[in-house]
Amino acid sequence: MERRIVLETVDLVKNYYIGRKIVVPALRGVSLKIYEGEFVAIIGPSGSGKTTLLNMLGLLDRPTSGKVYIDGIDVSNLNDNQLSEIRLRKIGFVFQYYNLVPILTALENVELPMLLAGVPRKKRIKRAKELLKSVGLEKFMHHKPNEMSGGQQQRVAIARALANDPSIVLADEPTGNLDTQTSKEIIALMKRINLERGTTFVIVTHDVEVAKEAERILQIRDGKISEVKKL
Repeated sequence: MERRIVLETVDLVKNYYIGRKIVVPALRGVSLKIYEGEFVAIIGPSGSGKTTLLNMLGLLDRPTSGKVYIDGIDVSNLNDNQLSEIRLRKIGFVFQYYNLVPILTALENVELPMLLAGVPRKKRIKRAKELLKSVGLEKFMHHKPNEMSGGQQQRVAIARALANDPSIVLADEPTGNLDTQTSKEIIALMKRINLERGTTFVIVTHDVEVAKEAERILQIRDGKISEVKKL
């Protein structure tokens, strides 16, 4: 049975403008499909359009032209409130610098997306505890980010990304701020979640070792995308 498409772009173009006349193309007609349960890496040199593409996939920015579909929904003409709702319920984010709220505990950070989604307190605390346990942090639930290592903070960020059971998790250089051993542990954790939960992951990375762990590798260069058969 063919897997469901959870994310698709069609002829995605993004231009930036310097003044009125100078056009800087960041994406030049990117079309891709991400299927349910995939573990995909997007690689490319600095300035190739990786982050721009991730911002489009995560509905953090709007394309100049082209289409983005999330779970079959054409998001091109949605307003900001509608886009926020889709981001909240269908997309999880993991960032290089974790982006945890410093005044909140690990438990509260994981709760936050569920709080925004209107999940009742008892239910969100129960799920947050389960998620922290699944990433090996049951003993750190009441620690704040400055009381945890970088690897532990990234585990909290992964648990938070899963809070609303998203269709897809987008990770932007998730190991970029970690040492080699911790990086391996974080990628292994993501792969385990991918296999056990069927969560779809798209990871933007410059790290070849991280990319090699992916089921499929997409390369972006000069704003165009192609599939890589082998690294």
